[in-house]
Amino acid sequence: MNHDQLRLALKELNGERNAHFALAGMHESVSVLTIQKAMLIPEETDQLVKVTDGQSVFILEADRIAYIRIGL
Repeated sequence: MNHDQLRLALKELNGERNAHFALAGMHESVSVLTIQKAMLIPEETDQLVKVTDGQSVFILEADRIAYIRIGL
């Protein structure tokens, strides 16, 4: 998956859903990143895929993500 595909997959993150990212190439104990009430940050000039929970900003590397689970 490239960053454009990742951004498209995350477009439903509006601050009302939790997102769980399984990360490839990481130790099992830190292989899942959970972001509560995740919101996709609109694309900026740096073209990085950024998600926030309102307290922190998470920068995601598309090639490291094995799968994404978005809660309802």
